[in-house]
Amino acid sequence: MRTRTRIGDLLVQQGVITPEQLDEALIHQQTTRQRLGQALVSTRAITESQLVATLAAQVGLGFVDLTEHPVDPSAVARVPASLCRRSHLLPIGLDAERRLVVAMADPGDVVALDDLRSITGLDVVPVVATREDLTAAVERFCRADADLDDLTSAISADVDPQDDLSLVAAAVEDAPIVRYVNLLIDQAITDRASDIHIEPGEHELRVRFRIDGVLHEVMRSPRSVQSGVISRLKIMADIDIAERRRPQDGRLSVVHHGRKIDLRVATLPTVWGEKVVMRILDNSTASLDLADLGFSDANHERYATSYRKPYGMVLVTGPTGSGKSTTLYATLNIVSRPEINVITVEDPVEYRLPGINQVQVNVKAGLTFAGALRSILRSDPDVVLLGEIRDAETATIAVEAALTGHLVLSTLHTNDAPSAITRLTEMGIEPFLVGSALDCVLAQRLARRLCGRCKEAYQPDEHTLALAGYPHEPGTPLPVLHRPVGCPHCSRTGYKGRLALHEVMTVTEGVERLAVERASSSDIARLAAGEGMTSLRADGWAKVAAGLTSVEEVLRVVA
Repeated sequence: MRTRTRIGDLLVQQGVITPEQLDEALIHQQTTRQRLGQALVSTRAITESQLVATLAAQVGLGFVDLTEHPVDPSAVARVPASLCRRSHLLPIGLDAERRLVVAMADPGDVVALDDLRSITGLDVVPVVATREDLTAAVERFCRADADLDDLTSAISADVDPQDDLSLVAAAVEDAPIVRYVNLLIDQAITDRASDIHIEPGEHELRVRFRIDGVLHEVMRSPRSVQSGVISRLKIMADIDIAERRRPQDGRLSVVHHGRKIDLRVATLPTVWGEKVVMRILDNSTASLDLADLGFSDANHERYATSYRKPYGMVLVTGPTGSGKSTTLYATLNIVSRPEINVITVEDPVEYRLPGINQVQVNVKAGLTFAGALRSILRSDPDVVLLGEIRDAETATIAVEAALTGHLVLSTLHTNDAPSAITRLTEMGIEPFLVGSALDCVLAQRLARRLCGRCKEAYQPDEHTLALAGYPHEPGTPLPVLHRPVGCPHCSRTGYKGRLALHEVMTVTEGVERLAVERASSSDIARLAAGEGMTSLRADGWAKVAAGLTSVEEVLRVVA
């Protein structure tokens, strides 16, 4: 107890907390049985970094903030990544006396210190860092790239299994091939990739990750590893390895740091062999809240008004990869309750949700979107989620379902919200039915979010703003915007994560009247804007003004 009091007194003496904050933390500590330091963090009197820095100073050790402190890659290379991950430590450099400086979450771990001395042959100087910062830094610096390069050279190039199917089984069970594939998937998940592209070429195999919507080349391997790697992936995804002339689909699951991650696998025959694309499906994405998707208050209220209704059709539109499924699942998490029957029809079922009846389209077996939807409507549903409206037959049944007391959630490929009405009428749906059934259309795009650690504030000139189309009145003060810089935290890209830009069009009496008159999408857009709809670009500019993304990023994703 005396030690805890001394820590609190030290923080008060340093001016980090006030005596009142210390008293509040002591009361919180009595209820929660936490250590005093953790109680101070819980009551938000101090941050975890401040706590760790104070504890380090108490025992005479240095503290480093790994988000700011430079890390020497040559020092990291001296220690196996497995030891860094296991013991929550990271070598950050050598001091003037050629001793290895190591950031540790627990500097009292004598076993780890002994391992470091024996592996490196150097004296070790421990410094303290927060566990959260260490986890992020280890993932950033202890990448699998070097291991993948070593494995590539270890895989035998003597025989290419592409030429002899009898050798495929032996090749894919070869330890280096198995480890290569496992490391590749592990690194992609660590890098927050949404897709892995494995692309055969004439002389080499190229691997690219899609991170925050942009493809990044990760490595190139000799062509000799191609067949073994692709066959291994096909076996893991339960795909026919003997069939190489037609596209195939499959699914596999892996466990990454205690989380189950599903991967959707698609093969595509090319002139140099089969290309494999794996979509990484993190099930935690399916449990996102709508508040996490970047809605402005006005757009959120307009959208929520629609999905709260017991019937009607709500459409989410946008190109492939714009986050439509994520938004629908987040909506489904809100409307789904034990007392209602929720059924989905998807192709494929990306996220598996507990308590919801999910149907996988199977065209070969005769189970199409339209056929499944007809059967669903005989199964007494309250809410129907339709993966995509692709044809007139599906559109007709969906509209009828919305008109007969069901809430229908679906997606449509259009560039903006008003175009959804003209698209449905072009499919052959009667305009008066479209106007009556459709309640709301949400168009969205995904833009990269500026890295919070390195983004730079700047003041653009009027000419630049005019060229970009940014709303600014000439003669008024110029806005302060932000642009990407790049730091280790964001892999030097200047961006980390993504946010959605939204355009929410509610189908009012005016919009319904224009639908019946077969008005153009531009006429509908003008009316909707007059009734309060914010366009995709306007929502993007609002997020630029808030410092969340850049002008260039909005121009990249919104036409």
